Amino acid sequence: MKKDFCVLPCNGLDKFAGLLTREVALKLLEDGDHELICPVLYHAAEKRYQKALAEKPLLVIDGCNTKCASKLAAEGHLRVAERINVSESARERGFSLTDYLEMDESVEIFINTLIEGFEEKPDEGKASSFEMPGLVHYKKFSKGKFIFKVPENYYYFNENDCWALVKNGIARVGVTDFIQQNLSDILFVDFPEVGRKLEQFDDVGSVESGKSIFELVSPVSGVVTAINTELEQAPEIVNESPYEGGWIAEIRLTHWDEDAEMLIRDEAYYEIMKRKVEEIEL
Repeated sequence: MKKDFCVLPCNGLDKFAGLLTREVALKLLEDGDHELICPVLYHAAEKRYQKALAEKPLLVIDGCNTKCASKLAAEGHLRVAERINVSESARERGFSLTDYLEMDESVEIFINTLIEGFEEKPDEGKASSFEMPGLVHYKKFSKGKFIFKVPENYYYFNENDCWALVKNGIARVGVTDFIQQNLSDILFVDFPEVGRKLEQFDDVGSVESGKSIFELVSPVSGVVTAINTELEQAPEIVNESPYEGGWIAEIRLTHWDEDAEMLIRDEAYYEIMKRKVEEIEL
């Protein structure tokens, strides 16, 4: 993936992960014609970067799972082309994050490995080729003025209120109607990195509202091949269409037969959802 980016790193310089993020950004800028977007200057004078952002795709580098850089991009309605999460990359590579930044050999090796892995990553996830298996019919349950729905066919669920829709070795995943209604107006969606390898029940992103943050638990294992970039500009689609237009990511399956044994079909999840609805005050 040899191309030039606008690079927006996080600004958490009081933490090791934030300092490390800055070093990753500076190392990346050594090769190519990248443009550094200073988060402080962007927040104060975003017009300064309008031309660069119009000409180059945006790479966001988050230091930790607070993901301040991703949130800044979302606030500015910026379309994110690629993401790096330094903390997640460190965990995947067995690199221990400490409370201070000392540029020793191990830090330099980690930075170089991270950059090389990013530059060698294939261009996946730019467009989805997933085809819906057919018209989706819903079973509905009401309580008070609220109506909760569960799709009747095709979908698999876990007990963490996440779903998977599987076709031709690819699964789309997202959150259920029960979750989006509990969260209310969704303001931000945090995506997994394209190319990331997942085990069943790993985290696979999050959705955030003014009330709380919900961490998605992946129903399947595999490799992330696409994210729903429409949600970057319009996260409310998750509220409007949680099972169709509001999907979060697509995953190329690696152990589907084993994963399916741990999942719930629509009839069973419908009963679980009904119990959960009855237990909460609306």
